[in-house]
Formats: sequence, C-alpha cells, structure tokens
Amino acid sequence: MREALIEASWKKKLAKEFSAEYMANLSLFLRSEKAAGKLIYPAGGDIFTAFKLTPFDKVKVVILGQDPYHGPNQAHGLSFSVRRGIAPPPSLQNIYKEMSSDLGTHPPAHGNLETWAKQGVLMLNSVLTVEHGKAGAHVGKGWERFTDAVINQLNSARNNLVFVLWGRKAQQKGSRVDPHRHKIIMSAHPSPLSAHSGFFGSKPFSKANNYLANHNISPINWSL
Repeated sequence: MREALIEASWKKKLAKEFSAEYMANLSLFLRSEKAAGKLIYPAGGDIFTAFKLTPFDKVKVVILGQDPYHGPNQAHGLSFSVRRGIAPPPSLQNIYKEMSSDLGTHPPAHGNLETWAKQGVLMLNSVLTVEHGKAGAHVGKGWERFTDAVINQLNSARNNLVFVLWGRKAQQKGSRVDPHRHKIIMSAHPSPLSAHSGFFGSKPFSKANNYLANHNISPINWSL
C-alpha cells in the first residue's frame, strides 16, 4: 500500500497499520482486481487524499461517509466530494441544500470540498476504494479495520473534535468516539433515499461551528 502518499503526521500514527498483514492482503486484492481488468475508484494516487490535505494535528471535524462514488471521474479521495467540472451527485446536492438552510449560504456550482479539507475537515470514508458501478464492492476487504484505527487515533490523541455521522454505517463507527471528549452529530444519510428521514433540518454545520467556538477553536468557513 502506498503509505508514502500520506502526510507525515498521519504516516507516523498509522505506521502499525501499514505494516499489518491485513493491509498487505488488501493491497494484493486491489492489484488482482486491476489485473483482472476491473475499474477501481479512486485512482491509486488519490486513495489517501483526505490524509494529504488534513494533517492529524489540524483535524477539527470528521465527516464520515461509506465508500467512494462508483461513477467515472467522481471519487478523488474525499468523502462526498467530486472534482470541479463533475456534476455534484445527489447526496452532495442534499448536503448543499441543508447547508443553505442551516447557514443561509448559496449552493456552489461545483462539488469540490477541498476547501473544507484544508481547514481541518477530515473527509473520511469507511471504505476507501470501490469497483466501477458496484457500490459496496470493497466492503469487508480490510478498509474498515484501517479506518477504525484512524478514528481510534483521533479519539484518543485529540480533544474537542466534531464527528459528523450520517447514516447507520457511520453511526456504528461512532461507537469508537468518546462523547465526553468530542462532539458527535448524528442524522440520517444525505442520500435521496433517506435525506427526508432526519437529515434535512439537522443543522450539522452550525452545530459543529458552535461547538468549536465554545472550545476556543476557530470555526469552519463552510462556504465554497
């Protein structure tokens, strides 16, 4: 696995994971899938984008998704984000709708969330790769153990972080977060299938910033 593409502070925190047998097996799985002609997203150099843009000691907020977008040119290593020039997928459109309702901002014309990542928002998926057209194809292949370790490190070594957990799978991972040390914001997933079941109206952006401000941490500028 290409741990060299991770920012130095994360590399140190996750060194044990990169040397573990499960990561070697995961790397072998990905190579064999590609050798079989399967399209894997995101591109290899983008798998760890979240860890390149948001150093460990700069994390303020964690937004946890499930697995990457499985359409062409969408996934680039940040949960829910797509590069400029790619139409925002439905879940991201709903995130923008809630952001507008919560903060009074205008929905941006693009779907690139790098600005958030550079301010300390770790845009993390539970599973970091996916096969073209097959949501959840890499569930159970080892990524969950890796991202569990990420959350464990943040939970134990940092204080006063905000964990935004959208949907059941993200909320299951939230069991690793100490609610006495950190803020947990939970709601339904922004997918069109569930957004009307509690995501809309949940006000995660203002709640996150209020918590950060109350702990003398500079808030996130959510405008894009």
